[in-house]
Amino acid sequence: MIKNWTTRAKHLFAPRSLRFQLLTRSLLIMAVLLLLVGVLQYVVMKDFLYKKQAETMEAQMQSMPRDWFMRKSFDDSRNKPLTRPGGNAFLFIPDSSLSWIDSDGTSIDINESSGNVSPTLSAEEYQQILEKSNLHKEIPYKIVQDSNGNEQLVVFRPLEAPNRSDSIVQMGTKTAPLQDQVMQQLLIFFSLSAIALVGGAALYLPLLLRTLLPLSNMVKSVEQTDVGNLAERFPVSHGQEEIDRLSVSFNGMLERLEISFESEKEAREQMRRFIADASHELRTPLTSIHGFLEVLLRGAAANPEQLTSALKSMYGESKRVNKLVEDLLLLAKMDRSPQLQLTEVNLGELIREMRPQLVILAGERTIDLDLTYGIKGTYDPDKMKQVILNLFQNAVQHTDPKNGIITITLHTTGDRTQLAIQDNGVGIHEDHLLHVFERFYRSDSSRTRKYGGAGLGLSITKAIVEAHGGSIHIESQQGKGTVFIVETPVLNHRSII
Repeated sequence: MIKNWTTRAKHLFAPRSLRFQLLTRSLLIMAVLLLLVGVLQYVVMKDFLYKKQAETMEAQMQSMPRDWFMRKSFDDSRNKPLTRPGGNAFLFIPDSSLSWIDSDGTSIDINESSGNVSPTLSAEEYQQILEKSNLHKEIPYKIVQDSNGNEQLVVFRPLEAPNRSDSIVQMGTKTAPLQDQVMQQLLIFFSLSAIALVGGAALYLPLLLRTLLPLSNMVKSVEQTDVGNLAERFPVSHGQEEIDRLSVSFNGMLERLEISFESEKEAREQMRRFIADASHELRTPLTSIHGFLEVLLRGAAANPEQLTSALKSMYGESKRVNKLVEDLLLLAKMDRSPQLQLTEVNLGELIREMRPQLVILAGERTIDLDLTYGIKGTYDPDKMKQVILNLFQNAVQHTDPKNGIITITLHTTGDRTQLAIQDNGVGIHEDHLLHVFERFYRSDSSRTRKYGGAGLGLSITKAIVEAHGGSIHIESQQGKGTVFIVETPVLNHRSII
């Protein structure tokens, strides 16, 4: 248990963990803020205490009668009366210094016998105080250091005696008690702040762990995600916008990965089937050629009729192999980088030029042409002829030799050319409609084999149409025939009757 707790503690307080960084940075911000508050409190409290002390001392001086500060004496050297301060001042203010300053800068420490030395300012400073008094301006307190090195807060009361120049009474008190009071308050504040930080950390950590729990759960789910469970999705309603957005992003990524893996799996399966079908298609004619060669080697070559029959059969099978290889090479080129010789082509004229060839392929079947002439587009003429021949030959293979009807329609719909080749054959079952454009796929293997088809014609057709920026789809009903519809971009449209 101790080991588990230690491991958990290391995990929670790892320097690079989000929990640790959020906790330490939050506490650091709080500590800085409390420090700034403490400094501000020190400055404000110090100023407040100094002002209050100054107001108290000013009130004490104002309560003393002015005559108390004035006692007449006689100056023998000048043979005239001299006004001097006197009185037992320290009986009233024992903790304060008190001095009298004449207008010429002469200073007399009245309360010196109490042990409180009065600090002395310069004559210029005293003169400025007197000038402010004459102008009825407020005289601020001052912080001055006395001869004993003690810092004192001093206040002033200007006096005006009869037949005398103005004078000043200065009262001071040591700032050390005030400083001690401020520092005591500051120490209390920082102690409470430290307790608040510790208590805040103790309360904040569980809240932080609870807040980051959805993120921790997501991390665990991601660690457990592999190819086998890409269909699983993260909850997207945690009550936290950022976590919810992250969940949505992860779900989108998992969906794309799932589609990618499925596509790759399907592509591998298609490649496997393709290789198997291509091997089968190539093996059949090669086996036939090999068999005929064995027959010839056993002596059939001496018989002219057997020799001629064998050579014709091998020639037919070699043509079939050559056609299959050419189709495979064409599909490979279309998959890799279609190279088209594009020119402006009038599709109606192109189909009309192909009519004699279509008649030969159709045999006794009926051909109907419903063409809108003047439809032009940018095509490779040879490749478009191949598209038409492939679709027409497919219709021929699936219609009755005598009662078959094949209709070729060419019109425009908006900015698209629509070429349709329709037959009245047996149709295609709906289970096969999704696969007719797959390579080596046959909906009727025996019938297709009769005409030597390898199941590549419709795949080649689709590749050529898509290389032209078009699309092809099929509509079919069993017993009612099939129609292939090719749509390509229109260059311009001009109807000619």
